[in-house]
Amino acid sequence: MDSRQRTSTARWGAATVVALLTLTGCGSVGDDGPPQVSRTSTSLGPADASPAPDASARPTATSTPEVSVETVVEGLDVPWGLAPLPGGALLISLRDEARLVVVDPDAGTTTDVTGPGADALAAQTTPDGEGGLLGVARDPGSGDVFVYRTGADDNAVLRGALDGTVLGGLTTVLDGIPRAGHHDGGGLAFGPDGFLYVGTGDAGDGEASQDRASLAGKILRVTTDGDPAPGNPDAGSPVWTFGHRNVQGLAWDASGRMFASEFGQNTWDELNEIEPGGDYGWPDVEGPGLEGQPQAGDGTVAPVAWWPTSDASPSGLAVTDDAVYLAGLRGERLWRVPFGGTASGADEGGDGAGPGPSKDAVDADGSVRPLGEPQALLAGELGRLRNVAPVEPGGGDADGLWVLTNNTDGRGSPRDGDDRLVRVTFG
Repeated sequence: MDSRQRTSTARWGAATVVALLTLTGCGSVGDDGPPQVSRTSTSLGPADASPAPDASARPTATSTPEVSVETVVEGLDVPWGLAPLPGGALLISLRDEARLVVVDPDAGTTTDVTGPGADALAAQTTPDGEGGLLGVARDPGSGDVFVYRTGADDNAVLRGALDGTVLGGLTTVLDGIPRAGHHDGGGLAFGPDGFLYVGTGDAGDGEASQDRASLAGKILRVTTDGDPAPGNPDAGSPVWTFGHRNVQGLAWDASGRMFASEFGQNTWDELNEIEPGGDYGWPDVEGPGLEGQPQAGDGTVAPVAWWPTSDASPSGLAVTDDAVYLAGLRGERLWRVPFGGTASGADEGGDGAGPGPSKDAVDADGSVRPLGEPQALLAGELGRLRNVAPVEPGGGDADGLWVLTNNTDGRGSPRDGDDRLVRVTFG
């Protein structure tokens, strides 16, 4: 099957909207703007005004929910990956320190992960620009922890058993993923099928994204031992999709639809719905396509939402019963893409005005609900946002979200207490 024949209709480009909140913010050359020289702390102050969007070009979001923020823990140095553990604790990776920590949200405590696995990670991780200790995920089957790290020669996925805060010896699951100072990918997630999905970057070589023999610029689907998963588009290959620039966020809705966040280059960042074997266009197509250049959907899979790179630079991704969420670095906001009213397309804003229920990925009759208009939350309130996860896996907005800030990564303006894990609640 030639995946270039797969097409999808582009739906929404996002408008920048002002979040309904009263907190704070600040805000990159990698995927999220030029690095800032200073990492000195600045006090929490009023957010700078965002540039006015071109309302004629993109729809304006409606019914943007009000949210509140509670700090859970502070003092995290360049936090990156975020994975829930049994009992409500959270596993967080620290990119540049090549360390894992366990956070107890109820107690507000942070505990270092120790043990032979922790020692091995520290020894073999080589932080460099956007590389370091990146994504983390817990296998719901075995309970093992999987990590994505940048080494001296490549990016690799490793696994080990976590007993409380002690990480056992590590086993290499997948290696040979091209590395660079930027575009290292790093997204890890277990799908509803039980297989491990890995988001990689092009490591600065856009053409490698189209080379299906390369692991760069891909979403990979493998077993927990690193073998190509059964049912992959090309038997014997771990490649699930190709034509990606830099994938750091992966998640699924209740219907089984897979979504991925994608860093653009200079113009458009993307939210993609993932189709097995799909070509997502890079390096020929960015977002819906640039004027005078190839367009998305013309032999490639079009994004379902897109943003100017100054408004997003999306890293982490989460899905609740109500919406898809993307954590924005350069954009310094949390993007919410709600599920619309009905599978027929009514009430696409998800505001309850149309017939049928106004939320959840699947209608009562089992039909899949479309995505509504993107909405910006926390605009400038917390600075750069790296990751997001539901407080209750498989839950809804009412349960809240965990969000990691990322102002200590060399491209932000850290404030007292940065970086932090916060809980976002709605209403």
